Amino acid sequence: MPHPLFHAESSVRRFGGRIDDYLPLHTWMDASKASFADFRHRALRHHSFGIFEAEHHFGVAITLADGRRIPVRLILELHVKEDCGGVIPTVADWLAGLPRRGWMSRGYGEAKRLGSETRRSRP
Repeated sequence: MPHPLFHAESSVRRFGGRIDDYLPLHTWMDASKASFADFRHRALRHHSFGIFEAEHHFGVAITLADGRRIPVRLILELHVKEDCGGVIPTVADWLAGLPRRGWMSRGYGEAKRLGSETRRSRP
């Protein structure tokens, strides 16, 4: 889904309540679009760890306008599944294809073994 509003509408259909009950959660989940405006922004929060971070940020549950409490984790699991083909990836899933660069390890370990190859990979 391309916008937090559509995720909020989906949450209303699934859990009840109003769009405004859910919009802060979905806006937080998609905030990384501000710095990386294609699907890869999802690597920053659209995974199991991101869902638990949201729970830490917003609390275990939100209280809907009608007084019912809905677990944050359930709401954002639905968000991630909608965006990631029905699965909830891990951080490792997102990072598995990330190439290693010397600057990532401050010049230790992998970078020292790679030698000049690492220097050439820098922009």
